[in-house]
Amino acid sequence: MFENNVNQQRILTSKLKTNWFNLLATLQVDQQIAEEIFSNLVDAYSQSDRYYHNLRHIQHLLNLLAEVKDSCQCFTGLQLTAWFHDYIYVPQAQDNELKSALSAENILGRFNLDRDTIQLVKQIIISTQKHQQRVRGTDNLIFLDVDLAILGATSDRYQEYAREIRKEYGYLSDRQYQQGRKRVLASFISRSRIYYTDYFYQKLEQQARHNIQAELNIEQQV
Repeated sequence: MFENNVNQQRILTSKLKTNWFNLLATLQVDQQIAEEIFSNLVDAYSQSDRYYHNLRHIQHLLNLLAEVKDSCQCFTGLQLTAWFHDYIYVPQAQDNELKSALSAENILGRFNLDRDTIQLVKQIIISTQKHQQRVRGTDNLIFLDVDLAILGATSDRYQEYAREIRKEYGYLSDRQYQQGRKRVLASFISRSRIYYTDYFYQKLEQQARHNIQAELNIEQQV
């Protein structure tokens, strides 16, 4: 089992490295800088207490963004947002998104990027804190949708995700966690639409509501 996990992690890291260097090649980023930042990203997303907000999550977002590439106004910016949006992740903290956004702004300043793209990445990352649009246009909405795409996963994958999130909040008692989780889930299911864009609404909305309601029903029984 351990060897399988190591091999899977190695394969995933290799795929992500290819994506990273293909992305930065279009920006003409210095190879040494690209290597350095990739190593830092992998270290951050591979921390032992990251059960969901890890490299698998990044790969999932990149795959989803590729599905809607033609609808993106700044595909490069959204790919970079995927890489940096959970760069800082401490479950006990309330400012992960802001710190991740500031880290992205600082790091991307070393790349051959225009200021508008850097600010796009920064603002979209901040928008994930409350999952509300901060930047005009469709890109912010697309990213918010892909970030919540896990809610519309198959029932088995959703249940796995729910267990992963519980592990990340392992410092909380069951009662504390259930109260907080219920508030989060209720805030999503009370929306008229969980997903902003028509593509993800049609693809995931029904399953997401089913998954959330099923988890809420379990919480009520505990």
